[in-house]
Amino acid sequence: MERKKHQEAFSIQEQVENLKSLNLTINDEAFAVNFLNDVSYFRFIKAYSLGLKPKNGSYHDGVTFEQLVELYLFNANFRQLLFAQIEKVEINLRCRIANYFSSMYGVLGYKDSFNFVDANYHAAFLIDINNEINRNKRAPFIKNFQTNYENGDIPFYALVEIFSFGTLSKFYKNMQNSDKKVIAGTYGIGYTYFESWIESIAYVRNLCAHYGRLYNAKLTKTPKLYQQDRSLGITNIRVFGILICLKHILPADRHWIEFVDTIELLFEKYPHAEKSTMGFPTNWMDILKK
Repeated sequence: MERKKHQEAFSIQEQVENLKSLNLTINDEAFAVNFLNDVSYFRFIKAYSLGLKPKNGSYHDGVTFEQLVELYLFNANFRQLLFAQIEKVEINLRCRIANYFSSMYGVLGYKDSFNFVDANYHAAFLIDINNEINRNKRAPFIKNFQTNYENGDIPFYALVEIFSFGTLSKFYKNMQNSDKKVIAGTYGIGYTYFESWIESIAYVRNLCAHYGRLYNAKLTKTPKLYQQDRSLGITNIRVFGILICLKHILPADRHWIEFVDTIELLFEKYPHAEKSTMGFPTNWMDILKK
């Protein structure tokens, strides 16, 4: 099969003209030019045109450039809100795993494959953390342990601080089931569910950290949901499924209520953002607050 040739790069003005030729209404061309000078055409148009035009076709009548900008801004604000909630999970999970594992197996117990389910998985983990240590070798606490302690080993309670959330998720996944059960139990959650949730949350966390799209996106890593949540029509392939996981993990305090209320304010500020494309049911606020 003959492969396509790459198109020549468009100037920003040519990008605007191309959008107009695709039936996109542009009410303020100067605004469009300035916006496309700050946000790449590829990142913006390809992602936020989904559902507003057929693939390789023209925009539906009435779709505006400003509407696409609104969806982009909604996503940016929602992503920042969600990232703050995920950060809470990441920090307290680091703490709980570090405290439990260090007490159970000793501060260097992470080096022993017998403390884990899969020896090959553990060997790959050791390579990953050695790479992380090398990347962070100028950090004062890394230098301190390598210089002043026997064999230059770093205790687990300190090492865990340079784990990515993805590495933390993989570490939990390879723990003995009895140990997973203890950690998940501190959240009041079964460990098979918790393992799935943490893996999915880590995936979404990376989307947030790398300015990815959560609006109208299908998740690659999907969480295993409770039957009681699925019976409400909640799907695990949209971001609302992650909110359900966070609801079960985080305390139902005023901070969580403020988070939910702020999402509602975002929907009010950006009315073109369709809740359904993110898996939000009509009674989503009641579900998250109860």
